[in-house]
Amino acid sequence: MNYPENIEKKLDMDVLRERLSRYCSSSLGREQVDAMSFLTDYNTINHLLQETQEMVHVREDGSLSFPRGNINDLRENIARIRIEGLFLDEEELHQLRQTIGYAIELEQFFTHLDSTRFPILSTLTLASTPVLPPLKTRIDKVIDPFGQLRDNASPELARIRHDLNQAQGSVNRAINNILRQAQADGLLDKDTTPTLREGRLVLPIPPGLKKKIGGIVHDESATGKTVFIEPASVVEANNRIRSLEGEQKRERARILTELTNQIRPSIPAILQ
Repeated sequence: MNYPENIEKKLDMDVLRERLSRYCSSSLGREQVDAMSFLTDYNTINHLLQETQEMVHVREDGSLSFPRGNINDLRENIARIRIEGLFLDEEELHQLRQTIGYAIELEQFFTHLDSTRFPILSTLTLASTPVLPPLKTRIDKVIDPFGQLRDNASPELARIRHDLNQAQGSVNRAINNILRQAQADGLLDKDTTPTLREGRLVLPIPPGLKKKIGGIVHDESATGKTVFIEPASVVEANNRIRSLEGEQKRERARILTELTNQIRPSIPAILQ
């Protein structure tokens, strides 16, 4: 078949790339599109056209539900954790789980296609697939469906968070009792509410009430008409909260480091 010499001008590759990129669901897909060029080998072209036609049939077949999911570009994150001691955070692990889960779904979809109807698509497989399900299971045990560290990610974290909830509840009750009494005595307005300053629960009060309320002043408003006082009766409990928050931070880092250590040997499979 003879093609006109100026075919590449008529079929402007930049225009084609730009149009196709609109349909990509990830930056990885857009990179693939950017790398595309015109082909000249008949067998390669014919194979790809058949593959494309099969995919058209998949999308048009109402009995086949093509998986929809998220593919996240985690190459920089994965490259970073090659260094011992560095770890993936909760959001990065959540995105990794999404990508792994979608890869597994795609693999299952293609390998279960009727090979007589879809001889090309039904052969699509991932060499890394055996590694992926156990990896996803490990992440599921630590990260919840919303991308947060599970309370039971470790017995120690469960204990810390239980104690933290108890301590926070104790401070809330104590400071609200003080607030209600001060409001009942006419010292504070009814719309006064506790607030946080430097991570500690405090009361916003007029400077003249510092001695009556008693406690530690942590801040004051720009006008000087309000000071933020931590009542003396909750200082110890607030100290306990800060201590538990430090424990929680250290346990979080330990858990994420341990999980990342389990993921590190699978980096080649993840990248593939």
